[in-house]
Amino acid sequence: MDNSFFTGQIQSVMQNLMFSLLEKLLSRIETKGQNSESALTTSGEPVNGDFSSLINQAAQKYNVAPGLVQAVIKAESNFNPNAVSSAGAQGLMQLMPSTADWLGVSNSLDPAQNIEGGTRFLSQLLDRYNGNVHLAVAAYNAGPGAVDKYNGIPPYQETQTYVNRVLGYFNSSNEWQA
Repeated sequence: MDNSFFTGQIQSVMQNLMFSLLEKLLSRIETKGQNSESALTTSGEPVNGDFSSLINQAAQKYNVAPGLVQAVIKAESNFNPNAVSSAGAQGLMQLMPSTADWLGVSNSLDPAQNIEGGTRFLSQLLDRYNGNVHLAVAAYNAGPGAVDKYNGIPPYQETQTYVNRVLGYFNSSNEWQA
């Protein structure tokens, strides 16, 4: 018996479920932000935990919610300032060397420079996508070219999982902190 039909059906159901959850997260973020100018760029509540001072400072400077910056760091490096990916991304916010150069980051393994540069980039992406956190986070992972090409979150499993993970951390009110 050929199981490919059932496998395809299961994948379809799982994808629909993911998109449904993503829509619910978006709705929750939008509801959170109705009392402010934007749910995505509001200064938000200061965060606690590892590197909180650097996160809060950069978030305020670039008008990004500190919890979003913290969620990206959690997803990217799990707060390991010495993290280096197989693709060459470095530091807390996993900046690629070319992106780091473009942002003026000379040492991606320096937490202050990495958070400053990564938050600046995140702010630029939020501006580019008119405050849409889903698209900004997807572009942070897959690149703005991919988001523009697909006119939305690219159909890459890694990026879709990444967006869900970051938004999950962001919406959890930092309950995952130690």
